[in-house]
Amino acid sequence: MTNIILRGCRGKMGNVITQMVEEDENALIVAGIDVSKGRDDKYPVFYSFMQCKVPADVIIDFSSPVNVREMLDFAIMRNIGIVLCTTGFSKEDQGLIDEASKQIPILRSANMSMGVNLIFKLVEEAARVLADSGFDIEIIEKHHSKKVDAPSGTALAIADSINEALDNQYEYVYDRTDIRAPRVKNEIGISSVRGGTIVGEHEVIFAGSDEVIEIKHTAYSKAIFAKGAIQAAKFLPGKAPGMYAMNDVIG
Repeated sequence: MTNIILRGCRGKMGNVITQMVEEDENALIVAGIDVSKGRDDKYPVFYSFMQCKVPADVIIDFSSPVNVREMLDFAIMRNIGIVLCTTGFSKEDQGLIDEASKQIPILRSANMSMGVNLIFKLVEEAARVLADSGFDIEIIEKHHSKKVDAPSGTALAIADSINEALDNQYEYVYDRTDIRAPRVKNEIGISSVRGGTIVGEHEVIFAGSDEVIEIKHTAYSKAIFAKGAIQAAKFLPGKAPGMYAMNDVIG
């Protein structure tokens, strides 16, 4: 049984994770951390980590970058790992996370979906095979109208996976409006669509002479991210200090 402390337990993703863990016989949320008020909590919820005395094996963080130092200090003191699902950390925060990973295991991923992390592997292999054959590479990502950043972190992570497979020889092009020239070979085009309630869609296009190969992932609900976070939480206890990714979970 993996005992979990859930930071951000009263948020949207926190609620989804809580519901999914209830159906998982190998995981249990023993405490939550959240600054917002709530009712009918199914486990004890604390305003801060320092108020929490409940024993646990791992922390899942689906909240915000605020007070990340407190969480890291708590995890180091308890010698437990963190599944870090929060984004938007400052350079200072990232430095704290990197230092903490020398003492505890931390799993961090741009996207917690098992399917998306498989996409990372697939596009790497496709890029190695197709780039030298003259295939152009484009990424199109689609999200709901409320998403404020573009391109998505997942789209950039996909581009980075491709670029690393190609010895980082490619440049990212986000807008062709002012470009009056043919496409050059070492480009990865990244386009963003925002509209409606699209949860998330990422499509990678390898366009060659007379043929096109497409690799696509569509998210229909936030449950896929919760599922990945829970799988990661069950993976992390007992691991050596260091920085881990979802690729380590899926093998």
